[in-house]
Parts: sequence; C-alpha cells; structure tokens
Amino acid sequence: MARIKGGLNAKKKHNRVLKLAKGYRGARSNQYRVAKQSVMRALASSYAGRKERKRQMRQLWIARINAAARLNGLSYSRFMYGLKLAEIDINRKMLAEMAVNDAEGFAQLAKIAKSKIA
Repeated sequence: MARIKGGLNAKKKHNRVLKLAKGYRGARSNQYRVAKQSVMRALASSYAGRKERKRQMRQLWIARINAAARLNGLSYSRFMYGLKLAEIDINRKMLAEMAVNDAEGFAQLAKIAKSKIA
C-alpha cells in the first residue's frame, strides 16, 4: 500500500488558522506558529468576553434601577425587597427599561414597594 503524506491536511489546518489571524499585526498574521498562539488566545478571550458581557449588562441594569429608585426615595435593595413582598415579579432588564423610558410606571412600582415595606 502506498504511503500518504500529510501535506494537504497540514496546509488546510494552517490556512484555517491563518484565516482567523487575518488583520493581526506583524508575524501574527503570517507565520503559522505565532498565529496559532494568537488565535488560541483570542478565542479564549472572546469566550470569556461573552460571559463578561452578561455580568456587565446586569451591573448596568442594577445601576439604572438604583438611580431611579433613589429618585423615588428608596435604595435599590429596599426597592427590590418591596417588590418581592408585593409579589411583583419583573426582571431587572425590564425594570431598567422602565426606569429609563417610563418614569411614571416606575414611580408607581416604587410607591407599591414603599407601602409593602412600611
């Protein structure tokens, strides 16, 4: 049986990595060995970044809710506790949206939360 050389598969693998490294500076976009390291790191960072983005969005929502709650005389934690006692189940994304775009509706929620705490 004839021996099969691995040149074609290696070339395909190299080209796949170099395509991902397109736009990198210097040897990172031209040399396979350097590009492979850069691509591996970039892929790991992008995976971590997708997780980090979720944390940052939640932080942003909480900051917006806190600011709006304080305008209505409550802290964030007391506002959320009041909503829980009132059995109002709205997620933070929607509360933040209300805080920015529907101040009257948010004020009503804050009023309900205040009445449940007191």
